[in-house]
Amino acid sequence: MSAYLPTMTQQSFHIPATTACPSLFVRRQPRHDAPAVLYVHGATFPSALSVGFDFGDGSWLDDWNGRDLDAWAFDFAGFGGSGRYPEMAEPADRHPPLGRAARAAGQVAAVLALIRRETGRQRISLVAHSWGTMPAGLATIADPETIEQLVLFAPIARRPGTGALPTLPAWSDVGKEAQHARFVEDVPKEHAPVLVAFDRWAPAYLASDPGAEARTPPAVRIPNGPRADNADAWQGRLAWQPEKLARPLTIVRGAWDSLCRDGDAAMILDAATASPCRRDIKLAAGTHLMHLETGRRVLHEAVGRRLKGEQP
Repeated sequence: MSAYLPTMTQQSFHIPATTACPSLFVRRQPRHDAPAVLYVHGATFPSALSVGFDFGDGSWLDDWNGRDLDAWAFDFAGFGGSGRYPEMAEPADRHPPLGRAARAAGQVAAVLALIRRETGRQRISLVAHSWGTMPAGLATIADPETIEQLVLFAPIARRPGTGALPTLPAWSDVGKEAQHARFVEDVPKEHAPVLVAFDRWAPAYLASDPGAEARTPPAVRIPNGPRADNADAWQGRLAWQPEKLARPLTIVRGAWDSLCRDGDAAMILDAATASPCRRDIKLAAGTHLMHLETGRRVLHEAVGRRLKGEQP
């Protein structure tokens, strides 16, 4: 069981921009000489609003520190503290969706290289959420000796879709009302609300984009590559190949999650036959956003025990 260590001192790093990628913001909540774990966020909000958000009793990073883990997270290009794609300042319909998984995997690899340099550790565990499981999976397959284990929280899987793929622009603006509607839609109507501290989360979300308040209504601008990758997956074209995964794999998901259903978890696990260890952990009373809900401690415990090599 974790002993939370809230308000731990954080370190921050910036990976310089290249011709192919804007700069990347990396945060570390250190436990020196401890195993390292990197969080890979999903499609619409950065690490400060997910693994780094303190609900009043500590963040997920605090939980990892309490388990004697060296906790790391970063923001994909176009999110949070990282640089923006130049195309995000142009009309959205001039460019295809930005930040697709194949290129985002290179950002994961760049952060892993930074962690290895800073810690001297060869292997790092990855915990990835939702769309972030695609670039995390690609990065693991590309350099398996770098990864201790891969934990997929609510992964997007391949579905046998037959419809036409939507045409998405380069970016979208997403307001707090749209986020709230998405966050609560999977909670059964007869159940009490499970979303926590949205009154504090929403202004912090808008503050993650310096241009948000200037829009009408206020909204965060995000790259649409993740949404395009999700749409492709649901039409039968997943951005990574689980059958090539050669590292231990755990899927963790909420029982109410409509984006990661039983069949989705089975698709990934059944394909990942080269993985030396595969687990599926289904948690009660949680949605796709369980890390923002009343059940987050149950999620933290399940993931934390897997990271420590313990049975959940």
